[in-house]
Amino acid sequence: MHANETNLFKDEGYLLMGAAFEVYNESGPGFLEEVYQQALSAEFSFRKIEFTAKPRLTIVYKGLPLDNYYEADFLVSEGIIVEIKAVKSLAAEHGAQILNELKAGHYRVGYLINFRALNSLEWKRMVDSSQNISGN
Repeated sequence: MHANETNLFKDEGYLLMGAAFEVYNESGPGFLEEVYQQALSAEFSFRKIEFTAKPRLTIVYKGLPLDNYYEADFLVSEGIIVEIKAVKSLAAEHGAQILNELKAGHYRVGYLINFRALNSLEWKRMVDSSQNISGN
């Protein structure tokens, strides 16, 4: 990862992770993903973090939009895709999912956040370097 990629949406990522840690600390690891989706929406609102829940990301093949699409859990600050999970631990397919969402939406920064991990919130920041979109 290049130095400029480290700083992409750094402040916004810090704010969203603060909200995620608050949800984890308040709720703990036992709920379904939908509960964390609603709780994180509420926490984003409390903290006045700009977000869109369940944004549709169009998949394009050779310039043709397909009927299929990805639906991320959140788009935060108009530049960060957030995918939440409630699983024992994050797996390779979760990383592949968010990379596909970044590619479909032409975004560069994504966060995987797992609320079911027992000892602490599990999370991973990902950057898609193949996206050459200014500002994302």
